[in-house]
Amino acid sequence: METRSNHVLVGAVVLILLALLALFTVWIARLGGKEEKEYDIFFRQSVDGLARGSAVVFSGVPSGQVKTISLWKNDPQFVRVRISVNDETPVLQGTTASISGVGFTGVSQVSLDGARKGAPAVACPDVNGQPCPYGVPVIPTKQGGLGAILNSAPQLLERLSTLTERLTGLLTDRNQASIAGILENTNRLTDALADRGPEIAATLAQTRVAIQQAGDAAQQFGVLAKTTNGVLSEDVKPAMANLNKAIVSAQRSADTLNSAIGDARPGLQAFSKTTIPEANRLVRDLRTTAAALSSVAEKVDQQGASSLIGQQKLPDYKGK
Repeated sequence: METRSNHVLVGAVVLILLALLALFTVWIARLGGKEEKEYDIFFRQSVDGLARGSAVVFSGVPSGQVKTISLWKNDPQFVRVRISVNDETPVLQGTTASISGVGFTGVSQVSLDGARKGAPAVACPDVNGQPCPYGVPVIPTKQGGLGAILNSAPQLLERLSTLTERLTGLLTDRNQASIAGILENTNRLTDALADRGPEIAATLAQTRVAIQQAGDAAQQFGVLAKTTNGVLSEDVKPAMANLNKAIVSAQRSADTLNSAIGDARPGLQAFSKTTIPEANRLVRDLRTTAAALSSVAEKVDQQGASSLIGQQKLPDYKGK
């Protein structure tokens, strides 16, 4: 009995010493290591290739590891990934998390990036805000290259299927015959253009000559315009100046004539109102006098001068 009791006592002492050694080792490791911070990340996508112990990098620099992976009980569409990173990792406001693949091995890792200088550290909201679901700060997510491709794969496949259906509907027998006719007409047109190659070259040559002639004509037109400007400035402008002077003189003469007519207007009005009626009466009297003289001359001519002195002879009366 005493031997057995000693063995139990020795075993218990050894176990206690081993536990103390383990605790001392852990304590020494913590003293020599760095403090770590934990964060939760809620991915709304597949986390294939990610496992417990997977690496966590910040801008490509190894910074921690994945602690746990589990479905979020409140919404199974999300996968909750808890990570731990060293205290020096700048997880600040604006930092986002994504899943990225490591080469072609199929292994994935959590990538952090997007820290802004001077921004506050990510922390749980205040009392007035929403608390952290599991007591640690939450890092928002963004879709990485692989995740974005995987998430958009259904839409891409649907679009490819739609495109295939449309191509199938487009490439019917009738449309294929039409396309074949179009290609045949195109070949004919190409052959016709090839046959007309010399004529096209000649036309292009004539076009170049016409363009050159047009350039020469434009140059000559510019010279003519310059000459016309010189003639206008040297000959026409002095003539125009003399013509303007003549017009001014004619205007002055017209003004003088208008003044003279204005001065003579009262005399003309008196002449037309007084002299012209008297002249008319005089003309009538002269006409009457002329008629009387004509009558006297005719009488003298027929009866002689005695007819002016004697009485008028009565006609002879004969009885029946």
